[in-house]
Amino acid sequence: MESPDDTLPEGLLLAWYGDDFTGAAAVMEVLAFAGLPALLFLAPPDAARLARYPGLRAVGVASTARAQDPAWMEAHLPGAFAALHALGAPLLHYKVCSTLDSAPRIGSIGKATEIGADLSGARVVPVLVAAPQMRRYQAFGHLFAGMGAEVFRLDRHPVMARHPVTPMTEADVARHIALQSPRLAPSCLTLEALAAGARLPAPPEDGRIALVTLDSMDAGSEAAAGRLIWEARGQAPFVVGSQGVEYALVGHWQAQGWLAPPAPVPGIGRGGPMVTVSGSVSPTTAEQIGWSRRNSFACIPFDAARACTGGLEAEVERVATAALEAIAAGQDPLIHTAEGPDDPAVTRFRAALATSGLTAAEANRRTGAALGRALAQVLERSGARRAVVSGGDTSGFATAELGIFALEALAPTIPGAALFRAHADGPADGLELALKGGQMGSPDYFGWVRDGGGAR
Repeated sequence: MESPDDTLPEGLLLAWYGDDFTGAAAVMEVLAFAGLPALLFLAPPDAARLARYPGLRAVGVASTARAQDPAWMEAHLPGAFAALHALGAPLLHYKVCSTLDSAPRIGSIGKATEIGADLSGARVVPVLVAAPQMRRYQAFGHLFAGMGAEVFRLDRHPVMARHPVTPMTEADVARHIALQSPRLAPSCLTLEALAAGARLPAPPEDGRIALVTLDSMDAGSEAAAGRLIWEARGQAPFVVGSQGVEYALVGHWQAQGWLAPPAPVPGIGRGGPMVTVSGSVSPTTAEQIGWSRRNSFACIPFDAARACTGGLEAEVERVATAALEAIAAGQDPLIHTAEGPDDPAVTRFRAALATSGLTAAEANRRTGAALGRALAQVLERSGARRAVVSGGDTSGFATAELGIFALEALAPTIPGAALFRAHADGPADGLELALKGGQMGSPDYFGWVRDGGGAR
């Protein structure tokens, strides 16, 4: 039902579909820690499963769409979007990475936008990728991302400009997405327009879908973007963006007095041994692995080239055995494929891929799933009840190996990588799990999760 001017509607406020697991979980984190019960499923839930969780204000589904091609999207997204749309929430959000990871042939945000707009009947789609809480900013259409003490335009970012799958050569968000679909008419509502109270434009007369990116630099412009998205939900029920969409909505709802500011969420403390697997080649993750090595973690290299050359199951068994030995010695194992983009392991993997006949997507899927099997073995054989998966695509492939069907937020860490409780029909039920994008987190992130998270 429509909301009066002085309150939020009852029931679900929004449904979301994440193009990777860490990003999908980040949406839940924003909502849950703002006081809005939310649950993230690993597949669209049926009515019976959803009925087990009354009182939800938002429901999400995590996927590996960011690692998939447009044909996969055409086969999988319509059904998933339709299932979420049928829940009756006034907004359906396609969640993308805050660093815009995508290209015409892999993780195409343009293709997903076409599908979501057609399913929802929207001819105008707002896009909000910026999230100032995460040092992601959009000014006059261009996206900027922080790293260390600096902020870089996306096409000059030290990590994203050299991303191994989707290197960023364009910082203009509307242009980057529009290059992925001829059906999109791109534009931007700038900081000046938002401050003046601008609204979304009318649909293009030529039948294309209006793709309207929204600037966001601070709490004020973020809340203005949230106001626009919420007030336009009748015209534009489908929205694309990062968890900045939820930050903006929460900011608007709080500014209106519809949602009380939440109390800080405490950590949950240490809970025995913790097992980490990482498929990220990001310099940020490399720094975190280095910190962990200096702080009593047992860092165990995983040979990802085996995904291309054979012997992958033997490698899974090898690293699982090494991890169990580390736990027996009182250490927390950290299984990783590389320590940054310059690790010789990356060169070996690329050389193996070049002669394997596999696509990069298939090799990455095999690697992520193998890391998941190693994690499952270690958890089962050690009894450990806390784990971390590092890498957005890795999180999707690895989590699928654990039999988990849903996640709920437990304790915060850095924005976008909280500690969750897993719901599963098997041994992983109740597992405390953190999912971290490769380029996210403080140097001591793995130690922070080991200590139980919590606001700092």
